[in-house]
Amino acid sequence: MKYLLLSYTPAAAWDAATADTPSEEALAAFAAYQKFEQELITTGEFVSSEGLGHPVVSTTVRKGPDGVVATDGPFAELKEVLASFAVIDVASRERAVEIVSRVVEVLGEPIEIRPIMGGDFAA
Repeated sequence: MKYLLLSYTPAAAWDAATADTPSEEALAAFAAYQKFEQELITTGEFVSSEGLGHPVVSTTVRKGPDGVVATDGPFAELKEVLASFAVIDVASRERAVEIVSRVVEVLGEPIEIRPIMGGDFAA
């Protein structure tokens, strides 16, 4: 079963002015994550992973009373922001929790595990 792993980081720790220049702490966290990623590549459980751009350069599209509108930047004040995602393909939810628990233990930031609905979800 495939799971989407959503990694969050404190909004205050992510400075838009320096988003393109990672801190030493960010580089160390990335190196630690890459070890987990390599392990999952070896076991065949890794599908993909990407970091996301800073929220201030995001665009939100929503339908309102006047039609569909695109707005720049974050649409709400948040304490945490979605920083990256990964997709894994594992045998069970328990295995996903096992993997994510190890990552959270090292990186210290929360990760949401969400099942990806496959072809069996279609009507």
